[in-house]
Amino acid sequence: MGGGFARRTARQHPDLISTTPRATVDPGAEDPSIRVVVLSLLAVDGIISAVAGALLLPFSIGAIPFPVSALVTGAVNAALVWAAMYWTDSMRLAALPLWTWLATVAAMTLGGPGGDIIFGGRGVMGYSVLIFIALGTLPAAWLLFRRR
Repeated sequence: MGGGFARRTARQHPDLISTTPRATVDPGAEDPSIRVVVLSLLAVDGIISAVAGALLLPFSIGAIPFPVSALVTGAVNAALVWAAMYWTDSMRLAALPLWTWLATVAAMTLGGPGGDIIFGGRGVMGYSVLIFIALGTLPAAWLLFRRR
């Protein structure tokens, strides 16, 4: 190595080819309580994703109603499931953010006090819950089945 300068001998730098790792692994990463906390936070993120996506679902592109938030929610769910797969080997536990998302969407389909509804409307928005569930679950489900 080296030899970049004229009339100088090539030098070797053993510190550049060292085989010992410089960084140590975090000993707390193997602690099961950290896994429980992270998976619980990912499950709460699934709930937040469902609520935010459902409330932003009526937005449209121009005059055409297009469920942009359903697409974003599908990407967020896939990212949450991917992160959960990093923290556990069990596919059932890795699907926890997706299950909490589905449970939240199911709870939001029920009428609220005074007959308030979240999903509904005319035309395409009449089928908004089906579009929301399909676009929200398919990317995460594909990720889970691909891993299996």
